[in-house]
Amino acid sequence: MRFVTLVQTLLLVPFAAGGEGVQSEELRDRLARQPREIAIALAAHYGHSMKEVSYIPALAMKGRLDVAGWNSDASVLADVERIVAGAQTPSARPLSGPVLAGSLIHARLEQTDQITAVLQLAFDAGGKPVAFLPNHGQMSDSVFMDCPLLAAAARLTGERRYLEACGNHYEFMRKLCLRPDGLYRHSPLDEAAWGRGNGFPALGLALVLRELAPGSREVQRYREALRAHLEALLPFQDAQGMWHQVIDHPESYPEFSATCMIGIALHQGLREGWLERGRFGEVADRAWEAVKGRIGLDGERVEGVCTSTGAQKSLEDYLKRPAIFGRDDRGGAMALTFAVERDAWERARSSERIKN
Repeated sequence: MRFVTLVQTLLLVPFAAGGEGVQSEELRDRLARQPREIAIALAAHYGHSMKEVSYIPALAMKGRLDVAGWNSDASVLADVERIVAGAQTPSARPLSGPVLAGSLIHARLEQTDQITAVLQLAFDAGGKPVAFLPNHGQMSDSVFMDCPLLAAAARLTGERRYLEACGNHYEFMRKLCLRPDGLYRHSPLDEAAWGRGNGFPALGLALVLRELAPGSREVQRYREALRAHLEALLPFQDAQGMWHQVIDHPESYPEFSATCMIGIALHQGLREGWLERGRFGEVADRAWEAVKGRIGLDGERVEGVCTSTGAQKSLEDYLKRPAIFGRDDRGGAMALTFAVERDAWERARSSERIKN
């Protein structure tokens, strides 16, 4: 793992380990790859362990399962089930957002009992949904950390109270962190629209929508919220296709994980027909091209991932957060999820062309 300075990350090409720009031949090879090829390479490195339940390995394991589904490889399912069975849930209560979101892998495996157990904090002593989950930390991350699991629990149990809790929590986070311009402040400590602090709400809303039945009354609400957020983000995509460490500060560095998360939401919206292609299609294409040029040929190296970041007290604190160039579990999980989504989108477009 290598931490790289702000000045270095302002360069237009990704870095090699020594700080020099990636050679043109390697960059050409990176850009020539198909999404499925990249996903397979990433899955070889990420999603192979989870000592404690957490969202980062959970997302990577979900990606591994998607890749395994392409060739019906049952051994990966058995391996993921083994890993999940051995993962510990921290004893501290209330469970943190990253721990709760780690149960997204339980949702994927349809392990309903594990999900309902960790979601007890969503209800009061009488079983009614609380106004918000107590693990939010006042950070916009919580739109992702809590809402998709609540929506998944509603799907798996058929109980509407999980959807009510999801709606309550999203409304609380929206009021707390959504700025008047449609971007999310990371927390009320500062107005800074941190990159991943916007990636989390975009990805969270997309994952909530994935859990909802098409005709449910909640769909329109979350679609409108996601679209409004993506509309606010569009002007800040740079010429390379990236979103930055602080969204509306182009002097900050292009940030890999936020671009992946926003890209996933864009691609899902396009594939499901929530977003019109004329407005959002090129934006999604440019995001993918930018990200795949920052993934090493072996699938392990990712370039420009902001290090783990809690709520900061000033814009300057966000601007000086270092970027990781090398192996990074968070960046690898987000890139794997993005590659799977891109593959689905490209195949959907191809199928339409064949039919037409």
